[in-house]
Amino acid sequence: MTFRSIARELLPGICLLAPDLRGRGRSAKLPGPYGIEEHVIDLLAVLDDAGATSAVVVGHSMGAYVAARLAAEHPDRVSGLVLLDAGLPFPIPDDPSSLLDNAVTNAVMRLAITFPSADDYVEGWRAHPAFAGAWNADVDAYARYDLVEDGGVARCVASGEAVRTDSREMVLDEATRTALDRVSAPVQLLRAERGLFDDEDSPLIPAEALHAFSSDNPRARVESVADVNHYTLVLGDGAGPRRVVAAIERAIA
Repeated sequence: MTFRSIARELLPGICLLAPDLRGRGRSAKLPGPYGIEEHVIDLLAVLDDAGATSAVVVGHSMGAYVAARLAAEHPDRVSGLVLLDAGLPFPIPDDPSSLLDNAVTNAVMRLAITFPSADDYVEGWRAHPAFAGAWNADVDAYARYDLVEDGGVARCVASGEAVRTDSREMVLDEATRTALDRVSAPVQLLRAERGLFDDEDSPLIPAEALHAFSSDNPRARVESVADVNHYTLVLGDGAGPRRVVAAIERAIA
């Protein structure tokens, strides 16, 4: 559902496969093991099931790290790589264990929050600063798809164990951290100039990291997209999805 706005804008004849990753969406109840390597295995199965020998692979947020691993380790299956506001290695903090424990604990705690109804859950998303001025039917559908109602309460359907494992590996797993350095396919990177809460001060990809990547990878196409945040780069009523579509269509061409 993250790619709903993008799918609508793609040229006719382009086939978009948008699977729910293990531990999320309709794949939330799939058993472990979890982690980036398992996501890569699952995506290869998706390509095989579709009869796609190769594809342009697009990843947003955590999905960018999965896409980079797929491209690095299975270059014959990836004809182009489009990374959306993620994919560059995180700086390793002085005390990574403590930082990750806090971050992952907070994420898992948020997954455990319950709401009286699906509408209340969606209203929580609607109040998020990222969607001020960008809310539309696609964002509404995205929010509703991500919840489950059980015993008279609504909550996020994602697996806490999956979120915990993926978060740790994005930062600390060496194969994931270095994946982008090993990609041979053409790379496009789109960076949102605003962060998770539509803030100008905390983009997920700092300007200096973007500049360093551009300097080290002169053949990669790097774009900084103004007036979008981490979410509205791909979703909602704004220019972000159209910029992503242009990148995908360039990769296909």
